[in-house]
Amino acid sequence: MTKRNEQLSVQQAKPSLDEINRSVQVPGVYEPSFVQKFLAYSGPGALVAVGYMDPGNWLTALEGGSRYHETLLAVLLLSILAAMFMQTLAIKLGVVARLDLAQAIAAFVPKWSRIGLWLVNEAAMMATDMTGVVGTAIALKLLFGLPLMWGMLLTIADVLVVLMFLRFGIRRIELIVLASILTVGIIFGIEVVRARPSMGGIVAGLVPHTEILTNRGMLLLSLGIMGATIMPHNIYLHSSLAQSRRYDEHIPAQVTEALRFGKWDSNVHLVAAFIINALLLILGATLFYGMSSHATAFEGVYNGLKNPAIVGGLASPLMSTLFAFALLITGLISSIASTLAGQIVMEGYLNIQIPLWARRLLTRLVTLIPIMIIGFVMGFSEQHFEQVIVYAQVALSIALPFTLFPLVALTDRRDLMGQHVNSPVVRWMGYVLTGIITLLNVQLILSVILP
Repeated sequence: MTKRNEQLSVQQAKPSLDEINRSVQVPGVYEPSFVQKFLAYSGPGALVAVGYMDPGNWLTALEGGSRYHETLLAVLLLSILAAMFMQTLAIKLGVVARLDLAQAIAAFVPKWSRIGLWLVNEAAMMATDMTGVVGTAIALKLLFGLPLMWGMLLTIADVLVVLMFLRFGIRRIELIVLASILTVGIIFGIEVVRARPSMGGIVAGLVPHTEILTNRGMLLLSLGIMGATIMPHNIYLHSSLAQSRRYDEHIPAQVTEALRFGKWDSNVHLVAAFIINALLLILGATLFYGMSSHATAFEGVYNGLKNPAIVGGLASPLMSTLFAFALLITGLISSIASTLAGQIVMEGYLNIQIPLWARRLLTRLVTLIPIMIIGFVMGFSEQHFEQVIVYAQVALSIALPFTLFPLVALTDRRDLMGQHVNSPVVRWMGYVLTGIITLLNVQLILSVILP
């Protein structure tokens, strides 16, 4: 694509998520209140943080704690730091170029490559949706005894839930998601406090151990934790949501401030996501260490939390119910994020628009077809569908390099980013980190395919 065609493509691109683009007014650059500005910019990070708390993260965190105590807390910490770096690049692309990643790829990548990238990322969107479907169905089974098959079919109705939320406007959606994250955090905080974990073990677990690299089982689980942390749809979503704030992009100081507070918003909410995942790992370590059969399945944890034979005097039906309720919340709110990310990918790559309800319904129906086939062939058991979550993570791992490499390359274009182009340090850190993540994900894929 020639430079002139690139410029025309950028100029003709429709605003990303047109219904929410520039919909939230933020204070001017000379208004002094840091708190006021932070609150105005805060919100997109919450929607993105939901992707770091999906059922795939739950499984790996619980299993990590039950098998290796708090040792893998360091892996969680390193993973979230890598995620912070990548989300910062996504924010920069949205704020400076006023393009989401799909639009930028469509403008600057040859057509044959663009179609391939679109197909890979559509598969990634469906894999993300599949994880949410399975997690929601399992939660409905635990809470109400609803068979998995009917729970999965019932998730078609969350199309209506998502559309209802979107009618509230992006600001109210952000508040709903933030309240949900706080609720989940409080639930796990209460459960961990009741479990009385070892503070010394937690502190020691935050320090990387060489055993992580030498113990094959620990290494593979660490790869699983990292593979479940950085996911393609979060990058696309953040590059678009960063454009939901209305400011004067012709004032350089305003753009710089939007970048600054966008990073604050992202990092604060990713810290919250780290805390929730850490609480899950600590819960698995404190209550189920040495009894991994109870922590590798959601139903096992649910039953274990109310069984005195497993957790002693800490057993409580209320705690097990809260656990399932938290799983249901994360499944539902992740539907909002995956719907928006799917819309971004389709509209950005193909420059077409379809009604949001049609996009959501199409994605959900396509997701349910393989799930139903698996259920009828192998049986509708939780164990089988937890494997579906694992394989969905593998699909996301395959898609990840096709997201991160373009992200680093596009934010390294001076004609697109101007004075905010990547510095040499950021450029090489981005490529090195992407290379490491890619190699780790390849190892994860091989470990699943060739156990």
